[in-house]
Amino acid sequence: MRKLLNVLYVTSPEAYLAKDGETVVVLIGEETKIRIPIHNLEGIICFGYTGASPALMHLCVERGVGLSFLSESGKFLARVTGRVNGNVLLRRKQYRQADCADDTLQLAKSFVFGKLFNCKCVLQRFLRDHGNNEKHLNVQDSIKTLTMQLQKTLSCKNLDNLRGIEGEGARSYYGVFDTLILEAKDTFKFTGRNRRPPLDPVNALLSFLYTLLAHDCTAALETVGLDPQVGFLHRERPGRPSLALDLMEELRPYLVDRFVLSLINNRQVNAKDFVVKESGGVIMTDDSRKKIISAWQKRKQDTITHPFLGEKIEIGLIPYAQSLLLARHLRGDLEAYPPFLMK
Repeated sequence: MRKLLNVLYVTSPEAYLAKDGETVVVLIGEETKIRIPIHNLEGIICFGYTGASPALMHLCVERGVGLSFLSESGKFLARVTGRVNGNVLLRRKQYRQADCADDTLQLAKSFVFGKLFNCKCVLQRFLRDHGNNEKHLNVQDSIKTLTMQLQKTLSCKNLDNLRGIEGEGARSYYGVFDTLILEAKDTFKFTGRNRRPPLDPVNALLSFLYTLLAHDCTAALETVGLDPQVGFLHRERPGRPSLALDLMEELRPYLVDRFVLSLINNRQVNAKDFVVKESGGVIMTDDSRKKIISAWQKRKQDTITHPFLGEKIEIGLIPYAQSLLLARHLRGDLEAYPPFLMK
């Protein structure tokens, strides 16, 4: 199993990234803020309008370190990549299966099943921890809806219908998400999923962390030799990492949604961590972003027993483990792709 390395998050828009031998150097003006050997990193994510030298970009490409640039609010802008690596036979198999309606449907069903199953588990865990009573009838109803959608997923014969099943399950899940928020309800009121831009602090947190997860999924797929652009559930668009978005579906409830609820309910974030822009969009302050990134990195270092592999791994390696299982399925080593199902 791959070793979990560090991701360097550069949050200052005045920063400039440079190369010094085998070391990444972060400069602000003439002052060196940090120096990190490239072999200690698996990714670099820059927020705002951070600059980077061509030499540093070349070093990242040579060492397989993902270098991504995001806007201040976390919107993806660009990613530096080098020559296509990996097993060309594996990628050709991926492309053939993506062109086969039956194979595409089966893989898409696995991603959707994993997502709905994990959404249901998030709600069930809430009821176990906070009581299965009349105050939470809406959560119970959503669990029933998700159970029905799971059954429909297994018997679905059409990709468009499958997307409708996934959408109905997501609406039911997000429809009760506000009930799971127990603290600071005046600040963290959730009335539904919105983005581009997020219009409230909860959506700002979700969008920001989904972007970080998308980076991790893209890097993991590239590491095992798959093309993150060619997906099965999400339609292909130029520049869109469709397969990374597919993989994210099953991982978001466990990796991000529960983490966001923990941040709010443990009072690790508050109203001062967010700013409302003139457009009505909500973004995090620089200090808040640093605090959340630190907590996210710490969370990734926790260990679990992988439900399919039966091995103890760091949570941050889950995208890599699932990418590896997907590659094994596409090569024919596994009859079906096993989605990550939380316990």
